[in-house]
Amino acid sequence: MVEDLIPLDEARKEVELVSKRLALLHLCYAKTLVDEYGEDRGTELVLKAIAEYGRVMGEKTREDLELKGLEPSPENFGKGDTFRIPRFGMHSDLEETDSTIKLHGCVMGKLWREYGEEDLGKLYCYVDPAKYMGFNPEFIQVHEKAMPAGHEYCEFTVRHSTPEERELFRSINKDFSRIDPCLNL
Repeated sequence: MVEDLIPLDEARKEVELVSKRLALLHLCYAKTLVDEYGEDRGTELVLKAIAEYGRVMGEKTREDLELKGLEPSPENFGKGDTFRIPRFGMHSDLEETDSTIKLHGCVMGKLWREYGEEDLGKLYCYVDPAKYMGFNPEFIQVHEKAMPAGHEYCEFTVRHSTPEERELFRSINKDFSRIDPCLNL
């Protein structure tokens, strides 16, 4: 129905609004945990929550693809109906190749910069390797560049995971600060 259609610019603004709210939610809960438990324990708890969040998203993405008869491979990841990076609204521009994604103008990264909280903000970015390993532990998506780490844009690469990365993913501790060197704390 025509009345169900909205202009792309309006849809972009709505996705941007949700992205800003998600970025602020992450910032507030991360800051609360760090303030309450201290930097080391608070950061550990945030990373544990983000790892679980990513795992759940990755597993759901795999399930959705398998229902479509698709293998959980990097080539198929974006074909899922759930939990891929939105095509618009969460960033100003998205460039994709077979193995890399460049994301310009990350709404979340801009909000964390606005608040001067890039270090807490970038803890959220660990969702990317966790999400991908939840999807298929044989692969990992890491940041080559990340706005909260001081870069002008975010760049992701998908590659085979190492045995150490797979073990970190399976561990209870979920010390993802060792998984994505670009985001090192």
